Amino acid sequence: MASTFDSTLTSLGINRSTSSTAATATAKSSSLGTSDFLKLLTAQLQNQDPFSPTDNSQMVAQLAQITSTSGIADMGATLKEIQTKLGATSTSDALAYVGKTILTEGATAYGRSSGGLAGAVELDGDATDVTVSIRDANGQVLNTLQLGAQKAGTVSYDWDGKTADGTEAGTGPFTVAVSAANAGAKVISRGLVWAPVAAVSVPASGSPTLTVPGLGTVAVSAVRQVG
Repeated sequence: MASTFDSTLTSLGINRSTSSTAATATAKSSSLGTSDFLKLLTAQLQNQDPFSPTDNSQMVAQLAQITSTSGIADMGATLKEIQTKLGATSTSDALAYVGKTILTEGATAYGRSSGGLAGAVELDGDATDVTVSIRDANGQVLNTLQLGAQKAGTVSYDWDGKTADGTEAGTGPFTVAVSAANAGAKVISRGLVWAPVAAVSVPASGSPTLTVPGLGTVAVSAVRQVG
């Protein structure tokens, strides 16, 4: 089989040498495409011994192999295209966010009409102490929530809208800061706040973005939850 393949390559002017020149050519093109295969197959048929023609079953096997390989390559390209389309956010998908409330990373939060606010803390690791500090527009601390020990992941909290001395804090806006530690060692954490989507920006190129009061522009991919 190897000698037949070598003779076919030789008839096409291809020398399967181990020299540096051949090695360089192989490095530039390490695989044969469908066109190369068909050239080799045609040359093989043209140069076969008429008294000992190529076995039909062997030829069918070769054709099946290149067809299978080509089909897999086409399937891979198709799946990649589908993945790209599924991962993209369409204009209609982005417009559906308008008027809804989203949970996203941020430090500015507005109180609910019924008072207080809800949010979450995103922890990159386990923590023995998680704290949420809520301040007014002037930077004055209104209340501090102690969430205690928490596992890595997202931890929700709900503030009743009252200051540490029990008075109503109003509707905000409030500044929310979070911190976490594990036996004294800092744990990376992010504060997540609920905020309404006021508008959607659809650029000529690129992904749509959401306009959120107090937070500015938010990428759709940054939305953790929709309320």
